Amino acid sequence: MSGVWIFDRNGVTRLVTNPTRESFEQKEPPYPGTATAPGARPRVLVYLPANQVIRSYTELEQRLAELGWSRFCNPNQPNLLQFHKSANSAHLISLPKNFDSFKSFHMYDIVVKNRSFFEVRDPAS
Repeated sequence: MSGVWIFDRNGVTRLVTNPTRESFEQKEPPYPGTATAPGARPRVLVYLPANQVIRSYTELEQRLAELGWSRFCNPNQPNLLQFHKSANSAHLISLPKNFDSFKSFHMYDIVVKNRSFFEVRDPAS
């Protein structure tokens, strides 16, 4: 493992691969709901038919509902929002309850399960 180990105020360490000066200075994520690893480029989820950047779970749930996804209530996972395609389908999308914790790997999960409807982009694109 190459990179730099960083200690935060609580004594928790994390490995920063390919460190940049900005990665050490960044305190808060510049865009909520995007990648927050130091040095990582933020990402946004885009609904392609409307070219709409998804900025909240309300917007995302509306678009997923249009595609046949519905909210799945799982009392065993109270910290997750889950959506399923149908009762007969094994497809499940699991997301953190807090949109600020919505990361790029969650976005890619949505893209893989809805290929022609969503895309992950840089915010400037």
